[in-house]
Amino acid sequence: MYDYLVVGAGLYGAVFAREAVDRGYSVLVIDKRDHVAGNVYTEKVEGIHVHKYGAHIFHTNNEEVWRYVNRFAAFNRFTNSPVANYKGELYSMPFNMYTFNKMWGVVTPEEAKAKIDEQRKEITGEPKNLEEQAISLVGRDIYEKLVKGYTEKQWGRDCKELPAFIIKRLPVRLTFDNNYFNALYQGIPMGGYTKMVENMLSGIEVRLGEDYLKDKEGWNALAKKVVYTGAIDAYFDFALGNLEYRSVRFENELLDIPNFQGNAAVNYTDRETPWTRIIEHKWFEFGKDEEGKDLPKTVISREYSSEWKPGDEPYYPVNDEKNGALYAKYKELAKEEEKVVFGGRLGEYKYYDMDAVIASALGKSKEILG
Repeated sequence: MYDYLVVGAGLYGAVFAREAVDRGYSVLVIDKRDHVAGNVYTEKVEGIHVHKYGAHIFHTNNEEVWRYVNRFAAFNRFTNSPVANYKGELYSMPFNMYTFNKMWGVVTPEEAKAKIDEQRKEITGEPKNLEEQAISLVGRDIYEKLVKGYTEKQWGRDCKELPAFIIKRLPVRLTFDNNYFNALYQGIPMGGYTKMVENMLSGIEVRLGEDYLKDKEGWNALAKKVVYTGAIDAYFDFALGNLEYRSVRFENELLDIPNFQGNAAVNYTDRETPWTRIIEHKWFEFGKDEEGKDLPKTVISREYSSEWKPGDEPYYPVNDEKNGALYAKYKELAKEEEKVVFGGRLGEYKYYDMDAVIASALGKSKEILG
């Protein structure tokens, strides 16, 4: 009998398994997919590490987490500086002096601030929806060109129908700084995320293509404790109803050219373009292979946001009041499962950045492994 059965070989499961084995516990990791690394899985195509479940850029201010991931991979110095394409007009993201110069022709921070302040006055009183909230933060011009269409594609709803709290703040920088993340540490693991997670799981028994929920009792009988990183509502067979998610669909294309868009990420912010963004994966590693040679081909992924339905891959929890209340009920049920620890993005129904997933797994392992 194993000490721990870990369900899911993504970041949370891999970190917990590593910590348990390093403390002398016996661990079995299972995953229903045919690969480890969960949604951070990367696949090598023509020398390019393709992010199969969407772009993942590691960024953190947590020194403990940064030191931890560097045990399993060396990170490059990739800086996320996305470009926004609005009907062929290109803007720098996040909103900074390059953006304001292109939008209005302003040159000084004072001019940019005056323009934004003037437009923000349109909203008086407490913003009632996402549209009013965004205009109250950045003004109408930026809202119309760079927020509205993209947000409506992301959520599948009109901005007037979305709650204001979704956009609590929009970064406005009165400097020429287009580093998207204000994080002390940032980069991409050289060799891809899959290799990093394989290193985490080194020497640990892993069985792939195994669906835990099809034989929960059978799997549970193999271990004293279970760490479950799948969807919490699926664990309870949706007894209280479905939690909602947004899903993402990708169209991947291998192109026989060295450069498609000149940047890792280009967001399409008009409503008419059906995809939300195009990722060109080679630029996460500066267009070079592991020997430092230029790559002659490129792989792009068009990303489409969609309403989740059972059978789709769940990506983003819909953290509104209705789903929050339903999750709270599932959480109460989870407390009764004394043998099972629920963790990660799906197990805790929480939008987690990668560093927060790792911090959560490290915290949980300290708590229960000693």
